[in-house]
Amino acid sequence: MRYLTFIVTLFLITSVQAQERKVKAEPTIKPTIMVIPFVKESEQLRTVYEQDDKLHLRVAVTKVKEGFDKNEIPTVDFRAKLRQLSNDKLMQIGNQSTIKQEVIQVSGADIYVEVESSIIQDLAGNSSTVTVTAFDAFSGQVLASDVATTTKFYTHNFEKLTQKAIDKIMKPFIGNIQDKFDDLLKEGRTVVVNIGFDENAEMDMDSEMEDGRLFSEVLEEWFEENAHNAYFHIQGVTATKMILDEVRIPIKDPKTGRNYRVTKYAAKIRNFLKTLDLDATRDVVGTKIYITIN
Repeated sequence: MRYLTFIVTLFLITSVQAQERKVKAEPTIKPTIMVIPFVKESEQLRTVYEQDDKLHLRVAVTKVKEGFDKNEIPTVDFRAKLRQLSNDKLMQIGNQSTIKQEVIQVSGADIYVEVESSIIQDLAGNSSTVTVTAFDAFSGQVLASDVATTTKFYTHNFEKLTQKAIDKIMKPFIGNIQDKFDDLLKEGRTVVVNIGFDENAEMDMDSEMEDGRLFSEVLEEWFEENAHNAYFHIQGVTATKMILDEVRIPIKDPKTGRNYRVTKYAAKIRNFLKTLDLDATRDVVGTKIYITIN
């Protein structure tokens, strides 16, 4: 009897250990992060970051990046990406928001984090406030945010004050980002798709296909099969246009594990239309896809 009990116990322990190994074999997919300083629309990204009186901001950006690195979350150095843009190109860019978008696009990051740092000085002592906000690099959607203010100290070591503020928020902030990224992996990213016709096109949404279905029905079936988790919503259909105000696409390519670009999904739609002997052009603006059938 004792021998039988030992065998059963051993079997249970082995089964539990096997389950634990199985869980460990499926590591969490972590997002790639780029940390950038917060700047107002009228300010230049590089100018603000390099100002002599912004040492505390540079410390904040560096320490937030280090916080991700210490948690083994891959990061991109925004300064290197900023230098990657040639001076000539920066001279041609007319406003700050475009410069930021250029840096984000060349970074290849899944998420970018804006860091705002300020120092409050008064007779009761000095303190630091740090605000961090994480955005989906593709849609601009806010994923997580947090703010921390230190207690007041009689010190002018503003960099140390900044570090204290960051230490208060990094752990929960990283946890919130990972939770939101996990949701994105599961639910997919939302894009908008507009499908229309050139003025010289010989067909429309009501055209009957060889199998007797309307062209709009063929499109709807395709999106059902090719939207992430079959999730899509048609805002409206007319004879000349179909507007899908929400189509979910994966954020990672299931074959390569790399970022799944909106342009790739647009090309997928265009290639499908080719199988129907339809020529089409596509334009992609942010997370909006415009398909024009010629």
